[in-house]
Amino acid sequence: MEWFAAPDYWLSRLVFQRALAAVYLVAFLAAVLQFRALIGSGGILPVPEYLRRVPWRESPTLFRLHYSDRFFAACAWAGVLLAAALVAGAADQLPLWTAMLMWAALWALYLSIVNVGQTWYAFGWESLLLEAGFLAVFLGNERTAPPVLVLWLLRWVLFRVEFGAGLIKLRGDLCWRKLTCLDFHHETQPMPGPLSWFFHHLPKPLHRVEVAANHVTQLLVPVLLFTPQPVAGAAAGLMILTQLWLVLSGNFAWLNWLTIVLAVSVVDFSPRVTAPALPASPLWYEVLVIAVTALLLVLSYRPARNLFSRRQAMNRTYDPLHLVNAYGAFGSISRVRQEIVVEGTDEPVVHRGTVWRAYEFKGKPGDPRRLPRQFAPYHLRLDWMMWFAALSPAYAYSWFDPFVERLLTGDPATLRLLRRNPFPEAPPTYVRARVYRYRFTTWRELRETHAWWHRTLVREFRPPMALAFRESR
Repeated sequence: MEWFAAPDYWLSRLVFQRALAAVYLVAFLAAVLQFRALIGSGGILPVPEYLRRVPWRESPTLFRLHYSDRFFAACAWAGVLLAAALVAGAADQLPLWTAMLMWAALWALYLSIVNVGQTWYAFGWESLLLEAGFLAVFLGNERTAPPVLVLWLLRWVLFRVEFGAGLIKLRGDLCWRKLTCLDFHHETQPMPGPLSWFFHHLPKPLHRVEVAANHVTQLLVPVLLFTPQPVAGAAAGLMILTQLWLVLSGNFAWLNWLTIVLAVSVVDFSPRVTAPALPASPLWYEVLVIAVTALLLVLSYRPARNLFSRRQAMNRTYDPLHLVNAYGAFGSISRVRQEIVVEGTDEPVVHRGTVWRAYEFKGKPGDPRRLPRQFAPYHLRLDWMMWFAALSPAYAYSWFDPFVERLLTGDPATLRLLRRNPFPEAPPTYVRARVYRYRFTTWRELRETHAWWHRTLVREFRPPMALAFRESR
């Protein structure tokens, strides 16, 4: 079938697949380094307990067959090694069916992790990685030309990511329509980056331009993805520029980078690079791709309906395999930044003069003098959830007290998630949490205090907590 192949997109496929494998690599590495504290057998939300509560149809995963921390680590490290091999181009040196199996194994391993990740993996970019990763299975390798159908499905994913984010803003917070959201967002976003302070202090007219440009890129430009070249490629280029701006202004894990990777698949490099001679696609491969395309189009009904619903949902998956999902971000913007500061003391009794020492997190604001760091595309899951908990205690219902318990016992895996443990010799006797209002300092305050943040105590989040056996003594 001559219409099936798009040989001019061979370089787009190559860049897309290598970059997608790099995102997978970061995701699996984050799982390796964080899972024991978050979802391990002795973690805050243990996988074995979750598997006992949730039926397999709602959460298909390899860990239904067996779970141990050692097995989970083996799966996560296998993902790291497999992703590294794909980054190096191993799939292009193998027969088509073998390359497809490599991509399928990578997808299945990460699906298994996401489906037991619970709160820690309830982010839109997890589903986005799985959806893009599933399509990569059927994109082929150097043994065949890229299939047109899969390329169009990738555009459909990119369209939903951008257009969904644009619509949720237009329907959500009034400040998006007034063009004033960025007066607050750089300061109140989940995890500011090293340049966020400077972005916040840009002139307000420039903030208006930022919001207006965002509306154009997310509401008008996505439609151009379905037009002929070079218009579609130019639209993808505008999306890439917008995403790079977001990369500079904050830490959003791999959301921005994965959106860039999807946009690369739209770019036609053929006017500048000569396509190599590629063999015809095998019949079995063409039949498989057509069947998968038909399945995904059927599954697209609910995400498409969601786009045009007055009750549009953000970051929702409609099946346990995360094949076709709804996306969106920041339908509402916080005007005030609140942060939970966790503190401990080694004094035997809490009194008015008790000296409390703060735990410092790697990414979320804590010490006002510390400039926010750049972590994206790496995902600090605990730090992100601390931001949600500051918005509402309901977000912390299932995990905050178990987290505090692990601080009280000096759990090594949990302490490795933090930047600074103020009790290196022995665990504290009590731990408390308080909510502060944080705001970026002004230029003058920065010069005088050398602090990037100014903070004011708001309320108590958790009163001093001790281990049960200590309280009973």
